[in-house]
Amino acid sequence: MRNEDRTFWADFKRFFLRGLAILLPSVLTIWIVVQLYLFVDKQVASPINAGIRAAVVWVVPQLPDRYQPRWFKVTEPELAEFRATLHQQGTPEARALLRRSDSDLRTEVRRQELARLWEAHWYLRVVGLLVAIVLFYLAGVIFGGLFGRALYVQVERFITRIPVIKQVYPHVKQVVELVLGEKQMAFSKVVLFEYPRKGVWTLGFVTNSGMRAVAGAAGEEALTIFVPSTPTPFTGFTITVPRSSTIDVNLSIDEAIRFVLTGGVLIPDRQRSGPADTIGQGELPDGSAPADGGRAGPP
Repeated sequence: MRNEDRTFWADFKRFFLRGLAILLPSVLTIWIVVQLYLFVDKQVASPINAGIRAAVVWVVPQLPDRYQPRWFKVTEPELAEFRATLHQQGTPEARALLRRSDSDLRTEVRRQELARLWEAHWYLRVVGLLVAIVLFYLAGVIFGGLFGRALYVQVERFITRIPVIKQVYPHVKQVVELVLGEKQMAFSKVVLFEYPRKGVWTLGFVTNSGMRAVAGAAGEEALTIFVPSTPTPFTGFTITVPRSSTIDVNLSIDEAIRFVLTGGVLIPDRQRSGPADTIGQGELPDGSAPADGGRAGPP
């Protein structure tokens, strides 16, 4: 495009998309991490904190008076003020509390005072998160052993018999194991083979040696190949082909996954062919320039 043909909106669109491509991966990564933290904090850490506070309210009365904290000691004026507050609220929950004994009301005042104290100090709010981390660690230790795995298999069998849950749980488990699992993907190498017809080459991952029946029919060794789909390379289909019909490709598993994920946009320089680099940039696939010099439209 000549400089005189460039407009403000063309430049704005070009630079906006460029900035979006540069910043979006970082922004999305930060957003995902923040949302994951908020989920764990609200759904895991907060219930744990509530349980710890309930245990503290239950344990403190067992201590001598001189060791009991200030928030635990509820005076008669404070109890009367709490009753007046409940009367003003007038909600069903408040009316239910008013029907309870003075001892129960004192316990409720202590629980609320401890909750306010807890929320006012960040290091107390973090307690639930730390306990959750320890619990996840202990779960890994317990269920990572031989006996623990056998026990959890029985739990999973029970879970997968529950209606609705049995349709959701297997897929969630696959995604979690894909992201956090310790097992590496069982891909040994990357190959090309002609599929779905002669002259069309498809990329695939070798997962294993082929089935004996295929090897016997082909009269040679066969390979089992996982053919990924774009843009989700972890879905696809599996085929078995003779080894002689495949070509080894100098690509790592990660490079091949990026190639499939981006629809062929990301490919290492060592695998780029010269003419393909200039297609769509004023050059024909055979390397020659178009007759009109690459200009669009009629001459």
